[in-house]
Amino acid sequence: MFIKSLKVINRAEEEARKTIQLAQDNANEVIKAAHQVGKDTIASTVARAEYEINHLTQTMDHKVTEEAMELASTIANRQATLRARAERRLEAASMIIVERIVNV
Repeated sequence: MFIKSLKVINRAEEEARKTIQLAQDNANEVIKAAHQVGKDTIASTVARAEYEINHLTQTMDHKVTEEAMELASTIANRQATLRARAERRLEAASMIIVERIVNV
């Protein structure tokens, strides 16, 4: 009976070791899978962020180009206005100079 009890105890201990080992193996697989899911999630998030950054950069470049063209147009209009006014004043000044020379 003593030997039989020892065999039952040994068998129970062996089954417990196998169960523990199986649980550890399963836990390791779950951890490995969780790590992979985490890596995949991070990679996906980084890829999406890079896409959004590129999209925003392109959008901003387009807006900046439009604003620069609008500003250039405004400056060209102002320049033309100032040039026309300067030419009128130059013409008026020329007339005054000619008038003074003639009247002297």
